Amino acid sequence: MAIDKNTENKATRQIDAPAAEIFDILSNPERHAETDNSGMVVSADQGERLKNVGDTFTMNMTKEDGDYQTVNEVFAIQDDRVIGWKNVENTTAEVKVGAKWLYELEPIDADNTNVTLTYQRDELEENLLAMTEKFDDDFLAKSLDSLAEAVAGA
Repeated sequence: MAIDKNTENKATRQIDAPAAEIFDILSNPERHAETDNSGMVVSADQGERLKNVGDTFTMNMTKEDGDYQTVNEVFAIQDDRVIGWKNVENTTAEVKVGAKWLYELEPIDADNTNVTLTYQRDELEENLLAMTEKFDDDFLAKSLDSLAEAVAGA
């Protein structure tokens, strides 16, 4: 399947935890490596708990050709319901990115939450689209599995 700026990938799963516990992990950049199944997210380099649209955080990342850092900015946030950030720039390579990760939390009851993770490419430069093919629905489903494991171990 050809990837373009309108290609959006999405996965949803039930996590056996209250929305507040899930949001607590997602809003803390220090915990993001636990929710990543790619092995690319190493650790938070700089970032307080995410509270507002416009908050930024820096992540230490790795891939087959070496380590790098990204600056990310929150574009959507509503306590215990929605959190999304945009990978603004790979600062090591000085490349503007624009990929967006959006988590939507829908409580089922006091102890269970449906979580939808969406990967959006609408702000990516054309030359970066091919690198995002691995962020398909299956990849996102595995990320949600990692999130569920992080919550269970919290």
